[in-house]
Amino acid sequence: MKPDTICGANAVAALFARRPDDVQRLFHTPALKMQAGPLCAVLAKNRRPYRMVDAETLEKIASTGHHGGIVAVAKPRFITIFDRDSPPRLPFLLVLDGIGNPHNLGAIARSAAFFGVRGMLIGEGLGHALPSDAAYRTAEGGLEYLDLFKTRDLPGALKALEPHYRTVAAALSPEAAPVGSLPRDRPVALVLGNEERGVSPEVLAACRRQIRIVGSGQVQSLNVAQAAAVLLHALTGSAL
Repeated sequence: MKPDTICGANAVAALFARRPDDVQRLFHTPALKMQAGPLCAVLAKNRRPYRMVDAETLEKIASTGHHGGIVAVAKPRFITIFDRDSPPRLPFLLVLDGIGNPHNLGAIARSAAFFGVRGMLIGEGLGHALPSDAAYRTAEGGLEYLDLFKTRDLPGALKALEPHYRTVAAALSPEAAPVGSLPRDRPVALVLGNEERGVSPEVLAACRRQIRIVGSGQVQSLNVAQAAAVLLHALTGSAL
């Protein structure tokens, strides 16, 4: 598997905080020397290489100009295959159905970590983005703080979650109730759907409830990453 390339000070710091033994090497520009110092010390202790390079060289290493002055190369993140017989038991589970844009995946993970969500279940297969260099960069470290699960059978996974969670899909259908009306007497598994098509019919049918964000009506919907932030704020009980 291709190694993870983690760019940016926040994402790299989270990588070192959560899985330092996975880091294989580190590169940084002179401007990030002070921030990189403690991280280089960790690598020196583990006998792993690190190097200060110019911005042009770092861009080649990162394969992007959006490297933020520091890049870590790490072992690829292991994603647990969802076990229907032993599903994760968490206060809140975020479920992604057909989120295909890695930047949206990263932005959703960032919001999830910000609001204290601990787990995310991702659909696997064509049209489903999994963690990538772009997702890690956009997540600003958020992906490191989530337990990640994947499945090729989201409807089956949701049925397995039902005894433990209130399975809820974000939707625009007439059946969708305002998010504020959702009972909070049990853990929630919140499903977010594809950027253009929304939650697929098969996954929607596997959910017990549908919710929506009430807006002005001038625009039909929010970008999925924006909607995720609004819904997570409402459903995790966080206060601004």
